[in-house]
Amino acid sequence: EETWEKLKASAEVQDAFMTYTVYDDTITIKLIQEACKVLGVSMEAILKLFGEYFFKFCKMSGYDRMLRTLGGNLTEFIENLDALHSYLALSYQEMNAPSFRVERAADGKMLLHYYSDRSGLCHIVPGIIEAVAKDFFDLDVTMDILDTNEEVERTGKKEHVVFLIVQKARRKMRKAKPARLHDSQDIQSDQEALQAAFLRMKEKYLSVSACPVKKSRWDVVRSIVVFGKGHLANTFEPIYPERLWIEEKTFCNAFPFHVVFDESLRIKQAGVTIQKYVPGLQTQKIRLDEYFSIIHPQITFDIFSICKFINSQFVLKTRREMMPEAWKSQPTLKLRGQMIWMESTRCMMYMCSPKLRSLQELEERKMHLSDIAPHDTTRDLILLNQQRLAEIELSNQLERKKEELRILSQHLAMEKKKTETLLYAMLPEHVANQLKEGKRVAAEFKTCTILFSDVVTFTNICAACEPIQIVNMLNSMYSKFDRLTSVHEVYKVETIGDAYMVVGGVPVPTGSHAQRVANFALGMRISAKEVMNPVTGEPIQIRVGIHTGPVLAGVVGDKMPRYCLFGDTVNTASRMESHGLPDKVHLSPTAYRALENQGFEIVERGEIEVKGKGKMTTYFLIQNLNATNDEIMGRPTTPLDHKEASALGKEDRKPVAVMRYADSWQLLPDGDVADGEYTEVPRGMGKSQKGTVQVGVGGGMPLTYC
Repeated sequence: EETWEKLKASAEVQDAFMTYTVYDDTITIKLIQEACKVLGVSMEAILKLFGEYFFKFCKMSGYDRMLRTLGGNLTEFIENLDALHSYLALSYQEMNAPSFRVERAADGKMLLHYYSDRSGLCHIVPGIIEAVAKDFFDLDVTMDILDTNEEVERTGKKEHVVFLIVQKARRKMRKAKPARLHDSQDIQSDQEALQAAFLRMKEKYLSVSACPVKKSRWDVVRSIVVFGKGHLANTFEPIYPERLWIEEKTFCNAFPFHVVFDESLRIKQAGVTIQKYVPGLQTQKIRLDEYFSIIHPQITFDIFSICKFINSQFVLKTRREMMPEAWKSQPTLKLRGQMIWMESTRCMMYMCSPKLRSLQELEERKMHLSDIAPHDTTRDLILLNQQRLAEIELSNQLERKKEELRILSQHLAMEKKKTETLLYAMLPEHVANQLKEGKRVAAEFKTCTILFSDVVTFTNICAACEPIQIVNMLNSMYSKFDRLTSVHEVYKVETIGDAYMVVGGVPVPTGSHAQRVANFALGMRISAKEVMNPVTGEPIQIRVGIHTGPVLAGVVGDKMPRYCLFGDTVNTASRMESHGLPDKVHLSPTAYRALENQGFEIVERGEIEVKGKGKMTTYFLIQNLNATNDEIMGRPTTPLDHKEASALGKEDRKPVAVMRYADSWQLLPDGDVADGEYTEVPRGMGKSQKGTVQVGVGGGMPLTYC
């Protein structure tokens, strides 16, 4: 599925394809060409594989029994493919199927002639034929193209490809008993002699003329004895009357759609109904090709070509220019039937029926069911196909609705994702998921770290600036802070005016909550220097206060619900911020103890009076001794310059992995780390972080991130 989606995108074709919709072959060719690039195989190979799969697909789609009954051997199967396509065309009018003709060679080989209006698809044929031979007839078949050319027929250019088919029975090998082993060369020579004799007999006794004649009784018996075609006890010999006991008038009424013509195509007789709808046939000494053209098979309209394809189904179409003037606006009449050679009269009889697929087509040609003989199954076929066309239309509508639902489902998934993004912006993802699942959300947390910050002299700035300037300043600052919450995995509780509140260890408890919040505070201080005071044009200053302790948490409110924190820890953290100094991170005693010996530089502020708390000894957080500013900010580390890369690289210019840690570059041993898989726990960070791994190439070549 992933490859198919990639193919559709690279070929720039539509996202979905409907079963009963006809698509241009340029789309097929585009998909095949892109498949060649993606899969690294030739177009011929892809088309052949598609042919194999198409045969399996047809079997799975309910055509298995229909295909199996087409013929008793591979030759008969191919010869009847056109008849199958003709039947399917009644339901799928826009189907443009190829045409096949088989020539049998004396040495057991076959020549398959493939004709198609659609060029470039001939390599599908070997895939289909080889799959059919293996599945239905247990044969191994090889197919090679002998000739390819463009033939200009009456319907335009036709691709004509001649395949050589060589078939061999797939016999199961049996283990020979040791006592009965023979010399392999003798066995092979015997088999070759037997095969040559069989081919000579087959050539002698199975050769048929273009216009077949009646076999003698001895010929029938001999074919049974030599080739095992049936049993002597079950031979059947038909009995024919001495004269034909039917009047000419009765025959023309009984078979209303038939035409008899001689070797020069001059019409000798015609059925009554075909005369009615092709009035010109009543004219004396007219030629059949003056009023009809051959649609199938694609051959020249002469007696020799007709005899050559006498086993094929023939489709003829009336010439519009020969019809009466009043009829030229209506669709032309097509006839479908069989050619029968009559040796005694040296004439050909075309027994046919009108080719109609629905009652609508019957009405368009001003015809009625009564025009078709009662014994002709075309009547039943039209009525049955009318029902099938209705079923196809219903299936088509259902498929279109299914596609609409699929698109709506995709849009729904996108909207759901937007809704979840909005929900996670209001509530922690962990809490939101628990609420959606109907689970109880933990409310009490024994220890966490809370941070408050505000902008120094924010009131004065508001008094001296336009409102939009204040909004822009806060938006710039908060956007930087929000990015840092993702870097250090802390939760942003809320913002009120210039106040910004985050917490570590809530709602997902973690042992490194104090280190996370401390690193976030250091990042806030760096980010604040990038935001300008709209009054002075200088970087703004912030105060940051941190306190560690227990809290209660929960979702409150129906409109604009928020995940809120409650308890004395919140008040104390707020006091640390309000009693802090500009550009300083103010720590409470409990926050100091949580960060002590964790790789942070901390200095004591001393004892101060805290409103509502009395005297407290507080501290200032200076820096993280084990992390650079880039790591604190979550920025990509600065890549090596060419000299450093050359010094670290090996003499053979083989790529080497290097890691920036603190302020130095370290060369990683070969095989120590794979791209993007290096993990380091910097001291003071309090959590396992993904290291920044790069590849540098000696000799001053460009660097690439991994």
